[in-house]
Amino acid sequence: MNLSRRTVLLAGAAAALTPVLPVSGASAATRDLQPYASYWYPDSLPSGTPGAGITWRSLKTWSAATDTELAFNAACVPLAARFTPTPANTTARSGQARIQSLVSFGPTASNPSQGAPTADYYALTHWAYLDELVFWGGSAGEGLILAPNAPIVDAAHRHGVRVLGNIFLPPVAYGGQLQWTRDLVQKDVAGHYPLAAQLVAVAQAYGFDGWFVNAETGGGNSALGADMLGFVKELKALSAAKGLRVTWYDAMTVNGTVSWQGALDSQNQAFFQAADSMFVDFRWSKSSLASSGTLAGQLERSRYELWAGVDVESGGTNTFVNWDAIVPTTAAHVTSIGFYRPEWTRNHLPANRTPGDFHTADDLFWTGASLDPSRPDTSASWRAPAVSVADRSTVTALPFATVFNTGHGLKWYDDGEVTSATPWNHLGLQDRLPSRRWVVHTSGTRPSVAFDFADAWRGGSSLLVSGALDAPATLDLYATRLPIGPATVVELTHRVDAGDVRAELAVATEEPSAPGQEPPYTYFPLAGADGWQTTTVPLTGLSGTVRRLAVRLTGSGGEVRWRLGRLAVRDTVTAPAAPVGLRVIDADRGNLRFAWQTVLGARRAAAPVVRHYELHRVLPDGTRRFVGGTCQSAYYAGGLTAEQGESVARFELRAVGALYNVSTPATTTYRW
Repeated sequence: MNLSRRTVLLAGAAAALTPVLPVSGASAATRDLQPYASYWYPDSLPSGTPGAGITWRSLKTWSAATDTELAFNAACVPLAARFTPTPANTTARSGQARIQSLVSFGPTASNPSQGAPTADYYALTHWAYLDELVFWGGSAGEGLILAPNAPIVDAAHRHGVRVLGNIFLPPVAYGGQLQWTRDLVQKDVAGHYPLAAQLVAVAQAYGFDGWFVNAETGGGNSALGADMLGFVKELKALSAAKGLRVTWYDAMTVNGTVSWQGALDSQNQAFFQAADSMFVDFRWSKSSLASSGTLAGQLERSRYELWAGVDVESGGTNTFVNWDAIVPTTAAHVTSIGFYRPEWTRNHLPANRTPGDFHTADDLFWTGASLDPSRPDTSASWRAPAVSVADRSTVTALPFATVFNTGHGLKWYDDGEVTSATPWNHLGLQDRLPSRRWVVHTSGTRPSVAFDFADAWRGGSSLLVSGALDAPATLDLYATRLPIGPATVVELTHRVDAGDVRAELAVATEEPSAPGQEPPYTYFPLAGADGWQTTTVPLTGLSGTVRRLAVRLTGSGGEVRWRLGRLAVRDTVTAPAAPVGLRVIDADRGNLRFAWQTVLGARRAAAPVVRHYELHRVLPDGTRRFVGGTCQSAYYAGGLTAEQGESVARFELRAVGALYNVSTPATTTYRW
């Protein structure tokens, strides 16, 4: 990659991506109990002393048994299976180009493990177009090998997206040392690569899906190139045995030097053959991608295992891309797409940006100027992924529920009431969200559809439809594969904020007749609701499988505002078991670490009975204040202070089920 592309990350300015956490009124000697995402050097450490907030660690000496932060950093949500419904338009294709994204969610060091008290975060929601996410980062002064934050992995897994950790051996100009490359590929007396086994052990313990290998430190020779190839082969073999993946980045060549090819060719094909896929550097051209696809076929590999790099870090949707070289509209796709730094959709916005501002920009990036994937703008210079790539869904089993929580918010809501006025982010709390944002079928004026953060039923956001309804408008919500039984019902919690609007649930048990067409819906009326109201709809007269869920809104021509806070499909309701053993395991003033016994069962082995856990503080007047939520069995809460006259703080922890029903609480106290 060009050195200019690393300016923000490697110069350390990426620290601005993660906000400073609140500090209690305690003295400067307060211990930092905040857990952070993990990062390592392969073996040897830099000379000197690490900077403030940085911990130098060796991967070679790591073990799960001695990892004191593992409970905060290990993902818990299993990788969901996906299916591809009939495409939303005639240009999107399944089985061809896929998408990998390299995303920096925060700095390498001091990146909180479980979210932070700010809504200003890259809360990625367009998972339906992604196959893999790379947790991008690393720097010579902090660490080179990064394990993804658990919330990111949990959110991605709910949507069927794999997450890869990052191995970054930086250019010499940015502090890279060839010794670190040699450390990574060192062999033991038996000729094996011990750090390959360590990387697999980390991925398994942390619950993510493999590694992105980016070797860009120059000065190597053919012997080092041979060692690197042997290392990648062993990493791939060990990874494949555990269901993990390896992506190679087009930088180091087989002769050990760094020379970005911008193609699959004789200089890097051995690494491609040793790995599952390869990220092709941005130097590609139409002819080099064409030849790369041809060579992949000759190697009996899929051309779609090549990610053609598209650098959007500085330009975003204003970036010029020769899209026809990757995903032509009139021929088969040539390769897959590899986005570098799509978090531009957040980073380019002004400092006073809101969650709504971010999602508007992010929708434009992934869906395109039409903001409706059923009406793609194929003439626009920015060819959004929804134009070319078919969306996928993981909604395949009952019970299913969503509160349209995007994983960040300005407040926290429980049953329509504010229980915390503190902004927050935690992607592990994110719902499975509608994959097609936003498909609206209407013969009249198209209303606006958006996640809204001004009010919610639960979590931090709800779905808001607004505008003049001069004709009925059907909003597609979810493509599903949900079986219909005699007791199956759909529940919607909804509200009319303004105007005259009649709402109906729309259910389709068949796919549409062709891509881009509206499915054959059956409509069920919903009761009017000036305040939040939950309507339970038996699927009377339907059988088979629910394949689409939607709502149809009909107005009298004036401006309306209609809000959807929850959608659920279920047969029965089973309450989750209460967590056991809630306790404060470490504390310093108002900074507390909590732990409890998980009731998820075998982690990542099957769909969990418990969706996540929520921690509340019980105030002296008996009201509950939301402290935070997580999928893990440990949680950090910082900056807590005693209430007026309070000597003991009381806490309640509840397990939250798939339907957002909650368990009885586990309780504990903390004496100030």
